[in-house]
Order: sequence, then structure tokens, then C-alpha cells
Amino acid sequence: MTKLQRIILALSSGILLSLAWYEWGSPLLLFVGFIPFLVLEEDMARHRADASGWNLYYYGAIVVLTWNLLDTWWIKNASYAGLLAALLVSGVLMSFPFMLYALVKRKFGRVPGYASFIVFWLACEFAYTHGEIAWPWLTLGNGFLYSVRWVQWYEYTGVFGGSLWVLLVNVLLYDLLWKKTNGIAFKQQRLTIVAVFLVLLLPAAGSYLRYAIYRESGLTREVVVVQPNIDPYMKFNDMPSIEQTRIQIEEARHAITDSTTWVLAPETSICGSIWIGYFDQVPDFLLVKHLVKDHPQISYITGIMCYRRYEVFERTATSNPLGNTGYYYDSYNSAIQLDTTPEIPIYHKSKLVTGVEKMPYTWLFAPLKGLMLDLGGIFRTHGTQLERDVFQPANDSLKIGPVICYESVFGEFVTEYIHKGANYLFVITNDGWWGNTPGHRQHNALASLRAIETRRSIARSANTGISSMINQRGDVLMEMGWWKRGTLRDSLRSNDALTFYVKHGDYLGRSAFFLAVVLLLLLVVNPLLRRRLTASKS
Repeated sequence: MTKLQRIILALSSGILLSLAWYEWGSPLLLFVGFIPFLVLEEDMARHRADASGWNLYYYGAIVVLTWNLLDTWWIKNASYAGLLAALLVSGVLMSFPFMLYALVKRKFGRVPGYASFIVFWLACEFAYTHGEIAWPWLTLGNGFLYSVRWVQWYEYTGVFGGSLWVLLVNVLLYDLLWKKTNGIAFKQQRLTIVAVFLVLLLPAAGSYLRYAIYRESGLTREVVVVQPNIDPYMKFNDMPSIEQTRIQIEEARHAITDSTTWVLAPETSICGSIWIGYFDQVPDFLLVKHLVKDHPQISYITGIMCYRRYEVFERTATSNPLGNTGYYYDSYNSAIQLDTTPEIPIYHKSKLVTGVEKMPYTWLFAPLKGLMLDLGGIFRTHGTQLERDVFQPANDSLKIGPVICYESVFGEFVTEYIHKGANYLFVITNDGWWGNTPGHRQHNALASLRAIETRRSIARSANTGISSMINQRGDVLMEMGWWKRGTLRDSLRSNDALTFYVKHGDYLGRSAFFLAVVLLLLLVVNPLLRRRLTASKS
């Protein structure tokens, strides 16, 4: 096989894997996505001169970069540097499973090699989800974002269960192909064929059955979602915050009924010089309070940009000098609740977008601070909080988890709101940075997976497209698309039950990470043991 043919095989894997993230694509392609690469690896294994691990890393990088570029090219609409950084980090990290698979396969055999590929891939996905630099958008299990009827069992496994499913089917199908090309007829592989069909079909059949019999229980509450449709590149500098608030309140007034419990507005709806401790001086808040006075049964939840001032001795790791005043301050991307009570609960976004809202490994990347994307007029790391918070209306026992934008991509992170007592999940976001591209559609669809994992209804308010209402099965009940202004109103059911996934989180990813460490130790220790045995015999 020529180098060009190998590159074509690597490109084929990247293309097949990428298509599940498009509405017109199919997650079925995930189940064969790695096969071209496995064929490539087998060919290289037969040619010892080409069989180094780094050669496999090179071809693995082609797979990962092709896949990432085809699915997340839209990041460039906000920042070319952001796209290049995402491609670089993904290419570096997610190419290791390909190389390590080849090393294990050559040292321990074909079947251990298959198992190691699954383990190393899941371990890298786990690291990429929970690390300082986190980008789980293309976790394999997220590839079912438009096919919620296939993965109702995410309430037990989360998206790592989907990744495991995809990897198992790939290696079983490839094993069939390998045996056929090595002279073993399909009729001699009945057990393997049966195993492939069972592994592929049983989870899907069980999911469809679960979807059919699942019944939502719990109290219903009416929610109004506002989509103001304000250009994100104008809202922070070219349009006064008070004007944006007026637009949202006017839209909400048309939709509120006597049964409405919550009104939900998007991320960073209220912006400007808003200092924690001085909320009573914010004109936007006064406008909202007038709305609440006219409709005292509602709680108004919205996103804000705000700041906290510190004395020198109080400064935090993320705080910055406040000019020459001698004070320091933190900036926050937050959610608040306004109702008839004087209290204003606030939650600070804590899963921040790398390179946009935080600088990872500041000791290493501080010289690159100037490359951070200016979204909201800042070039620094936002402040965060250690634990999730929930909001509760003044006259109701039900609680909501205020999930802010990027946080909705992290399954285990979202479960922390449930542990705090959330009966609903409300997602506020501002997806307009990417323009009318697949990015905002993917982000909305990923919320459906969070609904399945937690069995919580979700209301989602986007600054512009897509705002939506999602039930506990992950069905999008209604939505408002790109570049439209208006509201959605629906009654959503609450839930207080804890799913297995909520209780145990990303246990599959953790287990894989532990096994990957063991396998790496074996790769290092095995040659040393062999050398000692050889030396002792001589």
C-alpha cells in the first residue's frame, strides 16, 4: 500500500466520523468510522520499516484533524486562532490512542490490541472532558445528538456509554473483515457475526423500548423563553444594555399568562458596569422589577456580566488590578433570578471556554494572553465558583439549575445541579458568534443528551437561535430558529428522581483512564522484565 493510499484511508475515517454531527448525516457511520484506519494499521504492521508508533500517530492525526475540521470549522467565524488551537490540541491528544493501540497489538497480540484501543480512546476522551483544556464536543457518544431514540440508556452511562458502543462495534466489524481477508469464511464466524448483531442491535432496541414506555411524572410549570435576536458583536459595545433589556421585557409581556412561573432570558442579557453589592443601582434590574410587579407570580432568570471588587488582601487567583485604585476585581459571566423578594440569587459560570473566558495553565501560556478572543470586551480569566447553585421561585417548591452556555456540553458537570436539588435545567446561551452555521444547531441538540442523562426537562434561551423546550426523553418540543425575535411558551414537567448516571457520573471514563494507566505501565515494564529474564538465563 502506498503512502497516498494510507492517507486516503486516514481521511476516510475522519470523514465517516464527522458526518454524525450533521442533521443530514447518520450516526450509523460512526460504527464503521475507524475501520479504514484499522485497515491502514494492519498494512503498516506487515511492513516493519513503516510500523513505528510515531508513523501511526501521524496517520491518527490525519483522522482527528479531518474529523475536527469538518465538524467545527465554524469556530473560525469567531476566531481563526481559536479554530487552530482547537485543532492543535485535539490532534495532539486524540492521536495517542492510535499509536498506543499499535504498540499494544504488536507486543501482546491482536485481541489485546483491540481492547487497548477502546480503553485508550475512552481514557483520552475522559481527559479531554475533565482536563484544564476541555473540549468534549466531539466525544463519540455525542454523535447521537440528533438520534435521541437510539440512546435513552444514557440515563445509566452518559455519553461515554455511546463512545464504548461505537468502539466495540468498530473492532468487532473489523475483526470479521480481518478474518475474511485471512481466509476464514463468514460461515465459519457465526459466533462473531452474532456478537456483532447483538452488540449493535440490543442497545438500540432497548433504547427504543425505553423511549416508548418512558412516561414523564411530576408537577408541570409554565415557562416563557425569550429570544431577543441581538447581534452578539453589537450587544457589548454598540447597543446600550438598557435597550436590550427593554426588548426582552416587551417580548416577555406578550407571552406571560397567569400560569407562568418562569421567564428565561439569554446569557449576558444585561451587561455593563454591574458591581456585585450594588444591584439596586442597575437600571435594567429596575425594569425587570416593574415586570415582576405586574406579574408577581413569575421569577425572571437572565444572564448578566458583573464584577466584584476586592481589597488587596482579598484578591483571588483570577482577579486583576482595578486601574490605579489599589483595588482588585473579578469579572463574571453569571445568571440571576429576580422576583418579588429583595434577594437576588446569583450563579457564576464555572465551566469556562478555554481561550475565550479563561487562560489555561497561565504559568505556561501567559505570553499568549494577547491572542485571547474578545467576547464581551475582556481578555482575562473570569471568576468561577466551586459548587453549582439552584434557583427557587418565591412561591414555589420546585428548583431550577441555571446552566450557562458551554456548561451544557459537560454531562457530569450538569449532574451537579441535580445533586443540588434541580427539578428542571434552564440553559442560557449566546451562540451567535458563529453565525448561521452548524455550531448553534449542534449546541442545541447536545442539550437533548443532558435531558436523557438527568431525566430533566430543559428550557433553553439563546440570544439568537436556537431557543427550545426539551422534554425528559430529549425530544425538542418546540424551538425558535436562527435570526428570529420572539418567545416560546410551554408547560414542562418537573422531576426529582436521580438517574444512575446522575449518581455515578462518568464512571466509564474513569475506569478507562485507570486501565489506560495500567496498560501504559505494562508497555514500559514488559520490555524491562524480558531483558532481566534474558540476562538471568545468560
